[in-house]
Amino acid sequence: MVMTMVDLIGETPLVQLKLRDLSKASVYAKLEMYNPFGMKDRVAKQIILDAKRTGLLKDGDPIIESSSGTLALGIALVGSYLGHEVHIITDPRIDSLTHTKLRALGANIHVVEEMGMTGGWQQARLNYLYQMLEDRPDAFWPQQYENPQNPLSYRHLADGVMKEVGQVDILVGSVGSGGSLCGTAETLKKRNADLKVVAVDAAGSSIFFQNDKPRRLQSGLGNSLQPKNVNYSVIDEVHWLNDEEAFNWTLELSRHEKIFAGNSSGSVYAVANWLSTQVDSSKRIVCIFPDRGDRYYNTFYQEDFFNMHHLASSQLNLQPAEVSSIQDTEKWSYLNFDKWKCSNEKALIY
Repeated sequence: MVMTMVDLIGETPLVQLKLRDLSKASVYAKLEMYNPFGMKDRVAKQIILDAKRTGLLKDGDPIIESSSGTLALGIALVGSYLGHEVHIITDPRIDSLTHTKLRALGANIHVVEEMGMTGGWQQARLNYLYQMLEDRPDAFWPQQYENPQNPLSYRHLADGVMKEVGQVDILVGSVGSGGSLCGTAETLKKRNADLKVVAVDAAGSSIFFQNDKPRRLQSGLGNSLQPKNVNYSVIDEVHWLNDEEAFNWTLELSRHEKIFAGNSSGSVYAVANWLSTQVDSSKRIVCIFPDRGDRYYNTFYQEDFFNMHHLASSQLNLQPAEVSSIQDTEKWSYLNFDKWKCSNEKALIY
């Protein structure tokens, strides 16, 4: 069957990982980086097609979105393919490859130069976006952090995984906007109510109520806000990795599994690898790898980057530390989030 570039979105493979000698459970990785530009192509496709179907996005209306990563490329792909002018608001953290791809796709790129006093780069970009919407009242804003079509776009991912693997016992995924992990989990839980959902975040991200450190080096996961699409009710465990750990595990993913990926995938790999040593061989673990490594080829894939940021290379932390409550973490730590939720129900807004 002949497909368009938009039709191609979502046709991604599932592979079984080799892992290490101590691993017992089988781990399968959904390679979302094999979408045309990355995992968030799914989100862009779902949101834009639904907005056109409902009349919220009319022919010829511009699309404006805030993104420093792969969602920008998905919006540029789907939006411009369907004839819409696309404006992407980003910040200085955008890598040169993504910037080049956006320009090649015909997107208009707006770079916010200064971080606000609160909310980090995300809030600075949103402030710029609000001003643009005032100037362009006909524009459509996808609102990735709170649009329910974001998590809904991952129903198809979950359906595909169930067809290939059958029952999933543990789901592991990174969290940025909350859509991929929570959307996939919501669908998988309908098949297996005992599914364990493990969230992977960056140390210094405020998604799970740590204090925000906006100058953290990781990108693709973490946030300076608590996005509305993070459904805390479906998450059972949270892991935080620091920059050095995330980058080294990403390099290990490339060396050992031959998967050239970004640090979101590397962090997820670290957690899934460790979990496979903690459960029996009958369990099936599925993890989501959202991003390929192209945009990082001149950062943590280079030894100079480690030296510049005073990071140790080739150092793999193999044993995370369990914490009993939300606290700022400096090294790979994890929390039984289910237990924490029971005693902190008022802190969460579902």
